[in-house]
Amino acid sequence: MQRMGMMIGLKPGKVAEYKALHAAAWPAVLARISASNIRNYTIFLREPENILFGTWEYHGTDFAADMAAIAADPVTQDWWRLTDPCQEPLASRTDGEWWAMMDEVFHHD
Repeated sequence: MQRMGMMIGLKPGKVAEYKALHAAAWPAVLARISASNIRNYTIFLREPENILFGTWEYHGTDFAADMAAIAADPVTQDWWRLTDPCQEPLASRTDGEWWAMMDEVFHHD
């Protein structure tokens, strides 16, 4: 199991919309996330800075393939067409990232 964290900005005028979307997340999107070996997925919002922090546990053996399966899913693509316009990627993200991945520096069970 690997814990992962990531950050992205949230456009100020999109906070209510983003919260509403996630209050009624689509079952097919959630099923695809689970099928790609992601567990304990949580997104936090820090206002007024409008920074989203996401964390999950990856329980698979081929992260690239599992992420490709999510990206190829037509329902997930429809979901992203709603959520992506709400988000504002960080300037410091790596090429090819939408959410900026973070390094774990501390964990306590």
